[in-house]
Amino acid sequence: MTATLKFEFRTSSICKYDNNDPRCVEVATNIPGKVAVRSTTTGREVEFTSAEWTDFLSGAKLGEFDLSV
Repeated sequence: MTATLKFEFRTSSICKYDNNDPRCVEVATNIPGKVAVRSTTTGREVEFTSAEWTDFLSGAKLGEFDLSV
């Protein structure tokens, strides 16, 4: 029988978790080739490949997803 790996989520140290307003994002990178992102509000998870996650981070660092006011 093969053990099923579970994602081990962590929250950014910048996130100021507040029980009255629990809006943080958690990321898990402990499973090779996969990255999972989870909302602390809903508990929903989204899974990416490592390449997809790297591409997303590169775009975010370049301001690709900045919102216009």
